[in-house]
Amino acid sequence: MLKYACSLNILELSKDPVNNAMKIVFQDPTFSLQLLRVIGETYYKGADIGECLSTAYRIKEGDFESWHKEWLHTAQRVHKYAEDSLAAGHKVSAREAYLRASNYYRVAEFLLMDPEDPRIQTTWGNSKECFRKAAELFSPQVKVEPIEIPYEQTTLPGYLYKVDDYYSDGNDSKHSKPKRPTLIAHGGFDSTLEELYASAAAPALERGYNCLTFEGPGQGGVIRKQKIPFRYDWEKVVTPVVDYALTTRAKEIDPNRIALMGISMGGYLAARAAAFEHRISACILYNGVYDGYDAIATSFPKSLLTAIENGDSKAVNMVLGILMESDPNTSFNMKHGIWTAGINTPFELIQQSKNYTIKDIVQNIKCPTLVLEAEKDDSFPGQQKRYMMH
Repeated sequence: MLKYACSLNILELSKDPVNNAMKIVFQDPTFSLQLLRVIGETYYKGADIGECLSTAYRIKEGDFESWHKEWLHTAQRVHKYAEDSLAAGHKVSAREAYLRASNYYRVAEFLLMDPEDPRIQTTWGNSKECFRKAAELFSPQVKVEPIEIPYEQTTLPGYLYKVDDYYSDGNDSKHSKPKRPTLIAHGGFDSTLEELYASAAAPALERGYNCLTFEGPGQGGVIRKQKIPFRYDWEKVVTPVVDYALTTRAKEIDPNRIALMGISMGGYLAARAAAFEHRISACILYNGVYDGYDAIATSFPKSLLTAIENGDSKAVNMVLGILMESDPNTSFNMKHGIWTAGINTPFELIQQSKNYTIKDIVQNIKCPTLVLEAEKDDSFPGQQKRYMMH
């Protein structure tokens, strides 16, 4: 369902001598990966390779502030171009520029690590606003509706992307359309709602699917605005979404053709939901994440694993604190995880990761499930193959 065309042959690539991983511009794996992630939206007009490369070459390796500054500069420049294009009546150029600006604002905010940093709200807000303006300029064949999904004592934000406006009323009206198969999609550890347009909604629409995207606890605006942290029992999140799809949107969505897709860590979340929510007709785990703690543990030295197993929180926090000072990847993962999980220390984050497993419930997934594995995956190595054993 997903398509990415990131003309990597024109990019400057180098190989990590340790793990043979491909790098783009940066030697730092976090910066390289996030640059590739931005470029990944090129296929659906959410990025321009030249703009991305020119921005990347201005960034100081491993410097989070430099990352924010340069991506913000590019986002603001492209945002202005979008506004100028719209004012001149050039709606296609405006739409494409708004999409790119939304993506660039997203990535500019990405490595701001202090939850109290006011730039998080303003930069993230600009990303959402640019996407809203882009959506208003989509072709008449694509309908984008912001939605609020009832969830416990609040709501979850989402978008419903529709292929068409008219739905079957049972009277064979010449304007009626059949209920559509629908893809429900969510991200994982660090995605945003608007990012799901390029990775889920756009390709779904091309294939005749409606697409319902949403943010749950720990994600996007739910953590930034509502301050609701992650929860491992994701079925408690997906079930209200399915309820919404089958009640409020009953005229538009075929109840027998609802697929669920989770991206990155969302591969665990979607699998967990599918084990309990059996109204889902098919499940896509992109990536397939089987056990959160095991995924983390593969990158830790034996001495650190021993300290974790012994419950030595002081030693674990000290070691990871030192690593966070020298390694941007560890710094991002620990700080972002602590924030979005609503806890205080790396040790607590690691202990909490043990809840994120489907090893005792995987047999409860009854729907057809597609498990995707990235080549040379260093985030969830070996996780996908564990699904094949069941």
